[in-house]
Amino acid sequence: MSHNTPLSPRPLHHLSDVQRRVLTTRQLREHGVTASVAAERSRAGGPWQQILPGVHLLHPGPATSEERLLAALLYTASRGQGPDGATPGGEAMITGLAALALRHFSSAPPLASLDHIDVLVPRTRRLRATGFVRFVRAGTLPAPQYLAGVPTAPVARALADAVARLTDAVLVRRLLTESVRHGHCEAAAVVAELNSARLLSRPHVVDAVEALLAEGRAIAEGRLYDMVRGHHLPEPLWNVELRLPGGPALGGVDAYWREQAVAVEIDARAPRQDEEVWRGGSGRKREHLERLGITVVRVTPRRLRESPEEQAAVVRTALIAAADREPAPYVVVLPR
Repeated sequence: MSHNTPLSPRPLHHLSDVQRRVLTTRQLREHGVTASVAAERSRAGGPWQQILPGVHLLHPGPATSEERLLAALLYTASRGQGPDGATPGGEAMITGLAALALRHFSSAPPLASLDHIDVLVPRTRRLRATGFVRFVRAGTLPAPQYLAGVPTAPVARALADAVARLTDAVLVRRLLTESVRHGHCEAAAVVAELNSARLLSRPHVVDAVEALLAEGRAIAEGRLYDMVRGHHLPEPLWNVELRLPGGPALGGVDAYWREQAVAVEIDARAPRQDEEVWRGGSGRKREHLERLGITVVRVTPRRLRESPEEQAAVVRTALIAAADREPAPYVVVLPR
């Protein structure tokens, strides 16, 4: 039978093109093809092939990248199914280098060249790697993002899963910096995932993170410049250090309006970072400045990217409110 021949009793017209080419033994049985017939057709030299245990490719040629992705997900779903076909343990999604290739990362190898496809699954699933499929387990899975119908891990999680298997320092650095340079995610989110995966003790990862943070800060500073100028705010003093006359340094800020005593500081802390850790540095600086009468506006890289209008409104409000406050003490402003 040709792979284009409809299978009975259920036709295949309701399936997508790739879904007609990759089917599990169970799905074939639902379409009238017994396990023995599927095995016969999938023998060497036959019209089909068994691409993974219980997963059949309904043509004899090499599998496409799309077919391999679907086969990996079908194999994952078919393991440990109950009698009703339900899969215990929740979602599964593509992660690691395959997920980054799906997002067209130029630093990631093409999908067709990957020896393995990593699938993120709940830790409770009992699954063994087989063929080109490997499993990454997590106690709590992130919400999948769908790319061309394929459930895919968020970028920061996919990066962490890729880095966990990589020893090439140059590739790790390129992947991390590309993630923020092209707006896939914020540097802080990547660092949080790397920290959660306990990868920050690896020297080549630490070096890559330093480059990542520098890249992320430069991008955030550029967005801050664009926000100020694009929303016609008064021009501030950029990247300055504040000091009391003859006293110690008060700390650096990313923008400072001297007449209004308003400062903007880019807050690049990682999500979920311990607030007490923050209070040990930037938090104390902010509290000290505010006790002196200097208003400190904290903006995050993500908010600068997603809602510059709102951030500009916050800064404008602080500048206007300065007229109703007592003048702040004189501070020395030095280049940072």
